[in-house]
Amino acid sequence: MKTIVIVDYGMSNLSSVIKATEYVAPNSNVIVSSDFEEIDNADKIIFPGQGAAKNCMSSISKKKLESVIKKNSKEKPFLGICMGMQVLMDFSEENEGTSCLGIIKGNVRKFKNLNNNIKIPHMGWNKIKKNNDHSIWNGIKDESYFYFVHSYLIEPESDADIIGVTEHGEKFCSVIAKQNIIAIQGHPEKSSSAGLKFLKNFIQMK
Repeated sequence: MKTIVIVDYGMSNLSSVIKATEYVAPNSNVIVSSDFEEIDNADKIIFPGQGAAKNCMSSISKKKLESVIKKNSKEKPFLGICMGMQVLMDFSEENEGTSCLGIIKGNVRKFKNLNNNIKIPHMGWNKIKKNNDHSIWNGIKDESYFYFVHSYLIEPESDADIIGVTEHGEKFCSVIAKQNIIAIQGHPEKSSSAGLKFLKNFIQMK
């Protein structure tokens, strides 16, 4: 039986992630944990998050999870969701500047709203356009709708890592893939059939 660990570092409402993961992986052992050994022994890692970058990094630091997150992000399928995507980057301009995990080269910045023509935070349903082929898209139609809640976006150093883009006043990276890491700015656990398929495809990654 495969073990999936949902990392709990105290900065996410995990109930929707747990329910969605258990639904798409009924034959897997789904654990919510901040225990080093359980994370190390997992077959797959889900790394959700919400709130502000500074608070997330502070919570990760307090639980001394930085090294185990970095280690496991290199060793097995690893899914970052929302803030769990943003803190994978080097630096976020949120909270007057926050150093992040530096797992993926790039930065996080706020949406540009020069003409006051968009709402920030970007909240609700929006399309993700496939930017590159990847197994995470198996069975998901291009420009499927996913649910978003965020005020900041990531700018990865390498455009080759961007596999999904979304438009909200400007085009931004909404899904990234780098080696065994997948990260999505939206919430697949709240994104109906497309989101559940996204999660299932991640669970099936080798």
